[in-house]
Amino acid sequence: MIGRNDPCPCGSGKKYKKCCANKEAMTVEAVYEEEVERVLQTFYDKFPLEKDYDSYNEVIEKWHAVLSKYLDLDMVEGIAMDYFFFHEREDIWQDYLGKVIKETIRPTTAKILAQWQSPEMVFAKVISSDERYLQVEDIFSHALFNIRREGDKPVPENVHVFCFILPDDSMTEGNMLAVSSMIFFPTDHQQVFKDFMKTAKGDEKEFWLENAMTLWTKLGENGFVGNEYTDFEAEVFDKVIAYLVENDRVSQELVNLVEDFVVERQPKARKPVAIAAGAIRFGNENDYFAPIDTTIKALAEAFDVSASSMNKYYNEITAYAKTK
Repeated sequence: MIGRNDPCPCGSGKKYKKCCANKEAMTVEAVYEEEVERVLQTFYDKFPLEKDYDSYNEVIEKWHAVLSKYLDLDMVEGIAMDYFFFHEREDIWQDYLGKVIKETIRPTTAKILAQWQSPEMVFAKVISSDERYLQVEDIFSHALFNIRREGDKPVPENVHVFCFILPDDSMTEGNMLAVSSMIFFPTDHQQVFKDFMKTAKGDEKEFWLENAMTLWTKLGENGFVGNEYTDFEAEVFDKVIAYLVENDRVSQELVNLVEDFVVERQPKARKPVAIAAGAIRFGNENDYFAPIDTTIKALAEAFDVSASSMNKYYNEITAYAKTK
């Protein structure tokens, strides 16, 4: 047990009673996470500086010229910005980081930041996940590592993810933090990654410097528009929403539940409408929206599915909802 006059374990150099003892709701880990997040947010708030505007805008325009036909402007700019800071102009990041390390009081935080000199760009395949991390395989090196989750939304196996990574504050080898936004690619783009990586060779960083834009282009040509769902999954959600709108109902709570169910459980329905019909029956019977006066038979007919198919997914969604 830590005495109140002992050095605080967070590494500030202060006595425990004058530091984290006064933050009973905040763990030492939370202190580190907050400081690390502040380092990243401050960087994005401050940069690029005016002297870097020309080179920054040149990169943005180059990416926009190629990808704007597939992705919206915000996503293209986000990808290009991270590419600029962490690939083309690492010196901007490294100069900033050097100044931050000199000003950092906590030794543990400084130790973490010292490992942050070179963010790594990765495209990776999700192998599994737990409450804290996604377990992924780098599609270039086939190295296995963990990326800290950014939320509690389910992430299915075999989707691909893009981001820039750095070691996280757990100080555990293989545990990484995404310093850019994590962009997920539904499983209907798997073949694009597989075919593209047949040409991969040499140094990983150099390969991506030369070929990242080409891969993004091929993903766009394959129909990727920034959506995280497969066409099948998206149709399930569209059918649920369309039925609600048609009947003057709104239930984001039900839509969120169905999204989580479809992504996490990966139901093997032959038709998306079977899942949608089961979801509407579940929502109608469990007060997710004002009741719709209908019957099981009429509901199945509205979605052009058999009552047995609808009931199968009604039962599966009911069981899933009990776990939430």
